[in-house]
Amino acid sequence: MAAVSIHQFAQCITCHAWSPDLSMVAFCPNNNEVHIYKLLEGKWEKIHVLQKHDQIISGVDWGTRSNRIVTVSHDRNSYVWSLEGADWVPTLVILRLNRAALCVEWSPKENKFAVGSGAKTVCVCYYEVENNWWVSKVIRKRHNSSVTSVAWHPNNILLATTSTDGKCRVFSTFIKGVDTKNSADTSSDTKFGEQLMQLDLSFSWTFGIKWSPSGNTLAYVGHNSMIYFVDDVGPSPSAQSVAFRDLPLRDILFISERLVVGVGYDCNPMIFVADNRGLWSFLRFLEVEKASPNPRYSTQLSEKFGKLYGQPKSGSTIANGSSKTGSATHENCITCIVPFKRAGDPTIRSFSTSGLDGKVVVWELNNQSDVSEYIQG
Repeated sequence: MAAVSIHQFAQCITCHAWSPDLSMVAFCPNNNEVHIYKLLEGKWEKIHVLQKHDQIISGVDWGTRSNRIVTVSHDRNSYVWSLEGADWVPTLVILRLNRAALCVEWSPKENKFAVGSGAKTVCVCYYEVENNWWVSKVIRKRHNSSVTSVAWHPNNILLATTSTDGKCRVFSTFIKGVDTKNSADTSSDTKFGEQLMQLDLSFSWTFGIKWSPSGNTLAYVGHNSMIYFVDDVGPSPSAQSVAFRDLPLRDILFISERLVVGVGYDCNPMIFVADNRGLWSFLRFLEVEKASPNPRYSTQLSEKFGKLYGQPKSGSTIANGSSKTGSATHENCITCIVPFKRAGDPTIRSFSTSGLDGKVVVWELNNQSDVSEYIQG
């Protein structure tokens, strides 16, 4: 079985993140708090509750280098939490938003973090040593609707976003005094907020954008049960779209250059792989399907959807895997997937998911023989 540990922490979990040494997990139980649990003598014990936000926390990220936690909320605020002694001390970050903050992610060097919002803007926040506070620069007038996810390129400058306007965009976030120019990287010659690419591949909401470990491939999902892969990010990108016959995804994770895991409304992680030519396809669900007690009716809905989406569009491929009939682990939509690895480990072999059923599940890929060749790729 791919799921190696299952933890029922709450009735519903909005998002979660792990400490650098994987000894603690922070999650939002669908309210205005962040709960931190630690594994003590084989049992998970609640050791901290972070209370500063006034409304539901929509994003949390735990820095592996700095050991700082950043949170964002529908109250339009962000806090950076630093561990001082035995207490987590919050620092307010003024985002200057008039709508909810929806997502957040630390940059690879953790000297910046990005916040997507319902105000059609992206806030890039950094620390000013002279004034001893966190400030934000805002990318405006680029999105036509809410920003649902953000993803940092490994070079710490490029930032990719998805939005409910159906588009994927890539921006430069170069900030003088924070970032350094690199003669080998042309992105350091761009100005802050400059849009380098816009893709109109989806005709629906888009979510869960991620870069591959090398930064050569960009992937994101649409609410139309499709996943998109983009190579040669720049003025002339090359894109692939893979349609599948099941429910839409909400988030994805690059395990390697040739392996992506997607999670969403089917409550079961989906595996996508690329062959030696770089062509992506759906491989299978990660969790083995269980036989349905009444297969005649359990597959009726999936067959209808299969007929509806069975005709491929131009430039896309249809996944041939059978629809999922049930999952033994997650019982509701999976909304978050993060790598489960210690700081400095170059290879991802495990990951964790959380969802609306209140579970945090750790999945192991080492025991999946048919995906081992793609992990090394």
